[in-house]
Amino acid sequence: MQRKASQADVARLAGVSVTTVNLVLNQSRSARISAATAQRVQAAAQQLGYSTDAIGRMLRTGESRSLGFVSNNVTTTRYASLMISGVLNAAEQQGYTVLIAEAESHQLQRTLASLQERRVDGLLFGFMQARQVDIPDLKQQRAVLINGVSNGLPSLLPDEYAAGVNAIECLLAHNHQRIGVIGRNHKAKDPYHSVTIESRFAGIDDAMRNAGLCLAGEVHGDEWEPSLGYQGTLTLLDSGADITALLVANDRIAFGAYRALHERGLRVADDISIISFDDEPLAGYMHPTLTTLQLPYYEMGKLAVERLLSMDSAPSHATCQRVAMPLIERESVRRL
Repeated sequence: MQRKASQADVARLAGVSVTTVNLVLNQSRSARISAATAQRVQAAAQQLGYSTDAIGRMLRTGESRSLGFVSNNVTTTRYASLMISGVLNAAEQQGYTVLIAEAESHQLQRTLASLQERRVDGLLFGFMQARQVDIPDLKQQRAVLINGVSNGLPSLLPDEYAAGVNAIECLLAHNHQRIGVIGRNHKAKDPYHSVTIESRFAGIDDAMRNAGLCLAGEVHGDEWEPSLGYQGTLTLLDSGADITALLVANDRIAFGAYRALHERGLRVADDISIISFDDEPLAGYMHPTLTTLQLPYYEMGKLAVERLLSMDSAPSHATCQRVAMPLIERESVRRL
């Protein structure tokens, strides 16, 4: 018997990603996909005979074999879209289709109603910024949050505490003890802003304390943009702080720090090492390439599907699973 075509088969024939195929075939209005690409996907699906008898299957089994994925700025953020790839690949391995919707907080109620009308077998919520969220009544439906938390629902978050520890340990392993930090954020105390940033800095502080060290200098900042890295680095240099390494709160801050060091005639890694967090795509193209701890978007998406499908019913209490942030060692940290 000939194997039934999958979305992965359609993606290969059309020369696009599985995410793009899913968005086209599910007619996602929020997807920024060209008409030419959509036509190519539809032609590939028709050529392969890709189809699902979803209504008949639902009548027979009571299951739609579909999941709803509600995104908050994930579909519109390039490197966070790895979360969607993780969700789609894990779902396809289990024989599920994923319906994707992009929704701001004020649109959640309407979006959920639409997905529930389609009798999805479970819901996934994905967030670009790890924070506390208020989820409307799910009517006892299975659900998992990715990169966010809400009362009564299971969730997955990056293990930011361990990442903070690992960042310091990486610098210590390269004999750096005079370490400057840029980006501690006072907004982190508000869970509706972040539920992970404080953990990251707690890991940094504990690792320094356990090594018997104090920070050689620090610049706080709420907006994690290149301008903070640029001005913060200049501030540390002008203060006379004797630093051999900079630990910055994200890659965008690191981009600004690179420029500041260059303007002062200092070389990244040779004169001052830099380590960061996130692993944005540009991190591997900086000169020198940036050592950073990766936000595990793909792994969180994959694990969320596995967790959702392992549930027999809606959870009775919230549990949070922490997902490791891999250290991506490149060229910006060198041994003294």
